[in-house]
Amino acid sequence: MRVGPLEIGSIDQWKPVDGKVVSWQPTPKALQMAAKAPVSSVPVGFMQAQHIRGIVEQRARGLDYSRQMIVSCEFQGQCDLRAMTYVINAHLRRQDTYRSWFEYHEGGDIVRRTIENPNDIEFTAVRHGELGLDEVRDLVVSTPDPLNWDCFRFGVIQGPDNFTLWASIDHVHLDATIVTVTLLEFYMTYTALVAGGAPLNLPDAGSYSAFCEERYEYAMSLTSESPEIKAWKEFAESNNNSYPDFPLPLGDTSVGWSSDMVTMSVMDNEQMARFESACVDAGSRFIGGVFACIALAEHELTGSDTYHGLTPRDTRGKASDAMTQGWFTGLAPVTVPVNGGSFADAARAAQQSFDSGKALSAVPYERVLQLEPTLTGPRPNFPVINFLDAGTAPLSALLTADLDSMNVGVYSDGRYSYQLSIWVARVAEETAVTVMFPDNPEARSSVERFMSVLMSVFESVAERGQWRKAA
Repeated sequence: MRVGPLEIGSIDQWKPVDGKVVSWQPTPKALQMAAKAPVSSVPVGFMQAQHIRGIVEQRARGLDYSRQMIVSCEFQGQCDLRAMTYVINAHLRRQDTYRSWFEYHEGGDIVRRTIENPNDIEFTAVRHGELGLDEVRDLVVSTPDPLNWDCFRFGVIQGPDNFTLWASIDHVHLDATIVTVTLLEFYMTYTALVAGGAPLNLPDAGSYSAFCEERYEYAMSLTSESPEIKAWKEFAESNNNSYPDFPLPLGDTSVGWSSDMVTMSVMDNEQMARFESACVDAGSRFIGGVFACIALAEHELTGSDTYHGLTPRDTRGKASDAMTQGWFTGLAPVTVPVNGGSFADAARAAQQSFDSGKALSAVPYERVLQLEPTLTGPRPNFPVINFLDAGTAPLSALLTADLDSMNVGVYSDGRYSYQLSIWVARVAEETAVTVMFPDNPEARSSVERFMSVLMSVFESVAERGQWRKAA
């Protein structure tokens, strides 16, 4: 799936240039310094802890877990390995999330250890020679897991006239802003160095450790009487005391499936204009209309009168957070009543729920479970809706930087985790929907049915300004 200048897909869709491969890995001394790093008083981020526990618990069941975000882009010319080594080490020392690693203890406790001196972090170039495409992909996804300090790797594949730069970083250290925080930083600093300039004087990065402390303090201040906890409890109770489920069967959850992805264009440019007009007339924005369509599609599939969904929201609150790498994203609930069958009513309700849910994204669900023991953790394959707009941050940064020629891409590692991911992407020429699901026949059939119904809802609204249930 392409979102403006950005391609989003799985590692098996990644097609870098052919050539000699160099990767950057930690020096033995850096590994030694990490191994003896002292225990930190900084609490583990709630999303970090959920991610680590998910990996450990799935492994105990003999299952895999998606854990890496892989980003790549292309540069012209021959890679200056000395300059790239500087860029990589400067980035690792600049972002404090890379100083931490995590120990998982029996019973689920997680301990953070933190390297005290960022200069103890040092990565060095390792030459691999010519590798085939499958070998390059294997190298990228072999990046260590988050129970190792060095769960991040970088590399280049050098072609005759250009090279592909890639970074493979465990999700424990980042969210979707990897495109702007990491990739643009690499691009700008490397370009300045090879042009003969001095290293860029970048704005100071914030502290992800400080964010983790602040978020923990806030979460611990909540009680069962807090409005945020009550709102999450009401949402969970409406979904059998947990997160919502996908409306159709997705196969045997005890089997370790790999992931697959399908993409479908649901509206062209003219349809999007009419669709947006219908949203505005309803007192909604485009995103409210998107959730209304998903709600109406689920109503067609199941007959449910109320849609319950989850969507990621960025919880960065300070200006410095914009330049800080870490997992700042939280999940927010979206509730849409559709019993009246009106697109306008559903879009208006969806927009109100989306806007009011922003505050709930700062509330870790783990804290809700601590305070409300009748609720349970997420069930396998719970769906998460990601809305991407090439005209808004963080993707708009790529547009304003005019980096189309860089062939920027973000890829998953091909593993399947506990959640089913749905992306709705709006670009200048179309709106497309992509679903990542467990790779089995039942799940494929269900996802194809879901997307077919969803497309009919979008088309109905785009053509008539209202929803008409399929016959």
